[in-house]
Amino acid sequence: MNLSKRIAAFSSLGEILRDTLAGKQTDFTSRLAQLIENQQQINPWFTPENVRMAVSAVARILDTDNLNKWCASYPQLKEESKPLKAGVIMAGNIPLAGFHDFIAVLITGNGIIAKTSAKDKDLIVLISDILCKVNQEFSGRIEITDGAISGFDAVIATGSDNSSRYFEYYFGMYPNIIRKNRNSIAFIDGSESDDELKALGTDIFSYFGLGCRNVSKIYVPEGYDLKKMISCWSSFSGIINHNKYANNYDYHKAVFLVNKEKFIDAGYLLLREHAGLSSPVAVLYYEFYRTPDKFRQQIQYMTDKIQCIVGHDGVPFGKAQMPFLWDYADGVDTIEFLLKKNSMGIL
Repeated sequence: MNLSKRIAAFSSLGEILRDTLAGKQTDFTSRLAQLIENQQQINPWFTPENVRMAVSAVARILDTDNLNKWCASYPQLKEESKPLKAGVIMAGNIPLAGFHDFIAVLITGNGIIAKTSAKDKDLIVLISDILCKVNQEFSGRIEITDGAISGFDAVIATGSDNSSRYFEYYFGMYPNIIRKNRNSIAFIDGSESDDELKALGTDIFSYFGLGCRNVSKIYVPEGYDLKKMISCWSSFSGIINHNKYANNYDYHKAVFLVNKEKFIDAGYLLLREHAGLSSPVAVLYYEFYRTPDKFRQQIQYMTDKIQCIVGHDGVPFGKAQMPFLWDYADGVDTIEFLLKKNSMGIL
């Protein structure tokens, strides 16, 4: 299967997803609708709204123009080569968290052995089934399991700082990409409009803040009125009606009160001044900075912990969870990794 056929297949996948989400009748309309409604029974964080958001994000980027633009950066993709196998260990923090690795392996002409999260298997299986329906040649290149993987030539694994040590132990002898914890931040310069601040709420609250691209901390100029920002997020207040989110809110509020820690209570979100990056669910860290230069000096020592920076000079407000195909997790180019190892005969 050459590159043009692979691009055509993923473009068709995107079209089918868009049509299905729009309510048009396809072979997968009822199945996707059922998954959107039922995933919360397997994983309470996967609400219908969040599942639809994740599928929509995938559908948005899968068109011919985006795929061609992405692949144009890698002339080697046009070269025919024997399909090789990459083991991909997928995270399950948000729906379809492992999709980018899925497409990266397959668009390079290789085969994938995907170990899905027990809490996010059904959506990847659906995506795979649609792709194989579009082009049956993919059937022999996709293996999905929730058990141990074997027979792979390279590994791409995503997890926490703790699980990364496990990955290093078991897969360190193979060519690998092993991802650890990352968080995203927002830089507020004080000139943001109400619409931009409201859009920032999307970056904070989408997927309950569980994604590595969700903003977990904001940097604001000294003297900044946080109450103005909070007032722009009232439309997100309904998040407190989710049981697991509310439990986190209640727990951390109780901890802050017992420890006599200062915090701001928005009624559905707790804001705490803190030097860390990784805030718990229902908590948003903030930190004041004196000058933009001081902010830049501070974060240069934390680049290995930051996924993306939202702000006027970074990812646009409201777009943190809408990456393009060429936006790589941890800044590691997955396509380049696969192509380089292939050309060196390591795979």
